[in-house]
Amino acid sequence: MIELERSDALWTVTINRPEKANSLTLAMLTELAEIVEGADAARVLVITGRGKVFSAGADLDEARAGLAVSPIWERLSSAIVNFEGLSIAALNGTLAGGAMGMALACDIRLAVPNAKFFYPVMKLGFLPQPSDPARMSALIGPSRTKLILMGGQKVQAQEALAFGLIDRIVEPENLLEQAGEIAADVMAAKYEALSGIKALIV
Repeated sequence: MIELERSDALWTVTINRPEKANSLTLAMLTELAEIVEGADAARVLVITGRGKVFSAGADLDEARAGLAVSPIWERLSSAIVNFEGLSIAALNGTLAGGAMGMALACDIRLAVPNAKFFYPVMKLGFLPQPSDPARMSALIGPSRTKLILMGGQKVQAQEALAFGLIDRIVEPENLLEQAGEIAADVMAAKYEALSGIKALIV
């Protein structure tokens, strides 16, 4: 249910469970974390999904059994943050719940026009993953973070772009192509330039 395609140093990771809105199980999250942690040979990491939803968050059955508060989410987002290359979330559709952490941890977020963004922890009675609120607030500010996390609001793609939650809206058929275009200079550059620029920004 997790696919990995390597094209030289550009790695594309695809969540492939569209019949369940790409909801994530513990096994899937563990596989994602292991891929990112082992991506030393990659310069660019693109994370996307199959179908019309990027991810609905935790698999409902496993969420009830404790996955919603598992440290695996934090392990995955930390691995993405610590990835030394360029990470791109190519959001093929709606992003919900704990899956938001993956996108927040990426360097760049692209999304299709009909994508929606929501993180209904208040309604469900859970705390968000520890690093997610700070990362979200760094992107969109504390008030808008409270609007999503406390107010439970669904944010449409255009509003997410205006907030700064995503960086660009891209038509579905061009999503991975756009990610590849953004990756091109990184793929061609000396590693010292890649690591040096990222260190200066972060």
